Amino acid sequence: MPKKIDKIVIVGGGSAGWMSAAHLIKFFPNKEIVVVESPDIPIVGVGESTLGQIRNWTHALGIDEKDFMKYTNASYKMSIKFTDFYKKDAGSFHYPFGVPVFIDAPEELLEWQAKKILYPDTPVADYARTYYPIMPLVENNKYTTNEDGELDGFRSDLSVAYHFDSALFGQWLKNNFCIPRGVKNIRQTVINIPTNDNGIQHLALDNGDIVTADLFIDCTGWKSLLLDKTLNEPFISWEDTLPNNKAWATQVDYKEKEKELEGYTNCTAIDNGWIWNIPLWSRLGTGYVYSDKFISDEDALTEFKQYLMSDKMTVPRTQEEVDSYNYRNITMRVGIHERTWVKNVVAIGLSAGFIEPLESNGLFTVHEFLTSLVNTLEREYITQWDKDVYNSACKAMYTNFAEFVSLHYALSVRDDTPYWVEATSKTYSNDLVHRTPTTHVGFHDLAERKMFKFAHEGGGGIHCISTGMNYFMLHRHQLIFAENHRGIDAKLHCDEFVFRRKFLQQKWQAVADRAPTLYQYLKDKVHNE
Repeated sequence: MPKKIDKIVIVGGGSAGWMSAAHLIKFFPNKEIVVVESPDIPIVGVGESTLGQIRNWTHALGIDEKDFMKYTNASYKMSIKFTDFYKKDAGSFHYPFGVPVFIDAPEELLEWQAKKILYPDTPVADYARTYYPIMPLVENNKYTTNEDGELDGFRSDLSVAYHFDSALFGQWLKNNFCIPRGVKNIRQTVINIPTNDNGIQHLALDNGDIVTADLFIDCTGWKSLLLDKTLNEPFISWEDTLPNNKAWATQVDYKEKEKELEGYTNCTAIDNGWIWNIPLWSRLGTGYVYSDKFISDEDALTEFKQYLMSDKMTVPRTQEEVDSYNYRNITMRVGIHERTWVKNVVAIGLSAGFIEPLESNGLFTVHEFLTSLVNTLEREYITQWDKDVYNSACKAMYTNFAEFVSLHYALSVRDDTPYWVEATSKTYSNDLVHRTPTTHVGFHDLAERKMFKFAHEGGGGIHCISTGMNYFMLHRHQLIFAENHRGIDAKLHCDEFVFRRKFLQQKWQAVADRAPTLYQYLKDKVHNE
């Protein structure tokens, strides 16, 4: 039966809960929006690193970054750096934000691969430097809004994401956006959830109150109190494809802030997983993502501490320092529910599903699922068709991103530990191996190694990841064919390409040379210290 939704109750007050409330009250100011949050249940607080799409979300809500950046200890993020994912001690490559700059056409990305074939010593890190005007800023800890337009195609409002404290972001939304606009906040614990044929009948709170709604939003984290524990919706695990299920996390004070405050998230592969390094304005957030199938929690913590003392850190810590940190062990449930909208319950955030922290997808699924939800709720009455379409869209979105993350392991050739041997030896699903092009994350048919087909956003990130992992779309035989059958002098053509691109790189580097450090820009323009 079609249902009109006038009252929406959100259960859970973390970043997902308050992002949900903010999005709903912005687009439906006449609906009753309520957030029920327990004062006794801690917030998971994942998602300190975001993707560029969060700018679309804040713009849609009319939120100015100057309003929340200082409160959330935010910094700018311009890239993701991957270290040792291809092989142990293989070095690093970047997946920069923004779009690659072409002189002629998108197929020009293949020109660099010709350069790699003709000049094999060319490092894979050169790929991002060749095409992305943001790279001189990234690699020199600089920042500019590019108001004069000298960084071709770079827009700071589109090509830059954030590092911030996600728990503080939720609190900022609560106090500065949601409650002033009329969102009601109930600080009580849910103790009972009776159901009926329509789903959840009501919430029974520990103070004796009863809360009803036309629609309930489950933002209760991995326990998924409404969708999973109450409605028993099946959970589809991705543990066979994505290897990690645990993480150690801690917070680290700066020692050399201007040096350590980098404009990218650093992801470093080690023996049994990988380590993130996220520079906020006030501190570093760091953690070790691993699989307890291959290492115990205790040994993983030892590995993590050893990393913090190694030269893989921009500034290594001492034994005394690493022993003084507070470490939190997190168990991750990797996968997604079969449906994320069941009867009168929609799950958003961890309660819906989770991939793993690689590629900073934690908050991504929150704002993208919310966008789909708001688009659906714009109909006056909601039918089962609307729910089915929403479920299909969200599951496809999750699957595309999860497969993108899986490729970071599938394209590796590491064999130095049993963890990496399994990652590089397993047979991945046919859907992953043989992808058709999609505009969502820019997948291309890697199995057949087709020529790149670019969507309007420049092909997504797969070409950066595959190039960084030495997996190319252009091969030596194609150059030989071009020379023999088309009369093309491949080396001359390549040298002309290098010359043209070098001119652009010098131009971009000159902008970075004049720009302030990221630290100085944030200090003067954002945090006013």
